Amino acid sequence: MPSTTTLRLGAAAAIAALALSACGSSDDSGGGSTTASGGFQVPDLAPLDALGEPEGSVSVLAWPGYVEDGSTDPAVDWVSDFEKDTGCEVTVKTFGTSDEAVQLMRTGQYDVVSASGDATLRLIAAGDVEPVNTDLVTNYPDIFDSLKDQPWNSVDGQMYGIPHGRGANLLMYNTEEVTPAPDSWSAVFDDAGSQQGKVTAYDSPIYIADAALYLMATQPELNIKDPYALDEEQLAAAVDLLKTQSANVGEYWSDYLKEIQAFKSGSSTVGTTWQVIANLAQAEDAPVDVVLPKEGATGWSDTWMVGAKSEAKTCAYLFMDHIVSPKVNAAIAEWFGEAPANAKACDETADPKHCEVFHAEDEDYFSNVYYWNTPIEACLDGRTDVKCTDYAAWTKAWTEVRNS
Repeated sequence: MPSTTTLRLGAAAAIAALALSACGSSDDSGGGSTTASGGFQVPDLAPLDALGEPEGSVSVLAWPGYVEDGSTDPAVDWVSDFEKDTGCEVTVKTFGTSDEAVQLMRTGQYDVVSASGDATLRLIAAGDVEPVNTDLVTNYPDIFDSLKDQPWNSVDGQMYGIPHGRGANLLMYNTEEVTPAPDSWSAVFDDAGSQQGKVTAYDSPIYIADAALYLMATQPELNIKDPYALDEEQLAAAVDLLKTQSANVGEYWSDYLKEIQAFKSGSSTVGTTWQVIANLAQAEDAPVDVVLPKEGATGWSDTWMVGAKSEAKTCAYLFMDHIVSPKVNAAIAEWFGEAPANAKACDETADPKHCEVFHAEDEDYFSNVYYWNTPIEACLDGRTDVKCTDYAAWTKAWTEVRNS
């Protein structure tokens, strides 16, 4: 895993690059921009000074499984009590990819969003989210220190959100069709032909990092050190691998319900997934299991962020405080299948071994997980003698893969 210092420098450069390309958004605050320590420009937005009277509603944009209100399962509801206690009525819209979340936040219609690391810097640079006042979040001191002040959720020591949880992107396989049980990403790359037409992959430019991660282990001559820091040659190698894989892919997924159905029907037998998808598929009797492959994995560290144009910021802060409180954070972590962000949540899980299973306090485990980050020209691995490819280049490359 790249060092925090290296990543923080990369994040500084990311803001500079993204601020220049953050089209489709504007800062209506009238505050212009400010120069951070790295010499880059960020929107001049201030965090909330103090909580006011709850505004009566809060619009939440979230990954599926993060904000359950009893509609999926009557026993799974961490919204109703919040609404009763605060008077903030919650409306929730889910999204399937970080790209979708970024586009939706640009509308200014949402008060709070659960953003992964491949979205956070874009949202910050575009002025779509604002800094947060962590003093207004009573549960913030209990968040694991390793999740605070990270390159994807802060700029120059100013937090832009409240950490929610973390986990790895896993390899899911049909236990009846894929034998022996795989322990490597070769199951979807070099050995994908054994499941021709039944391989599935995540439909997003960020999936290029999964190919780069595999190449780190199998083609060391490429000298890839960080799957989000690819020069043109390294990106080309990852794209070539993905184009070869595409001949065996039956479906690229972004809708988690469709992936569950594909594994239930048998049209997909092996591919990348999230733990929540595996949990739901197993609950519906699909013969599947998951593994963190020996090469490591990409993953996520998600952050709750406040919309810069929100008119319900008190409700937004109250919601963030509620969602990372020990009992609620524990319930979400178990439902979704991830490590909670609140250290006290480990004492509140129904399964006393949940935090052990999901390595909540195991930094050695997470050293093998490369959290989603935004590819930029300033190489996140610290190289200065070459330009790396940015997210726009990855988007173009992903289109080539999908059309191959």
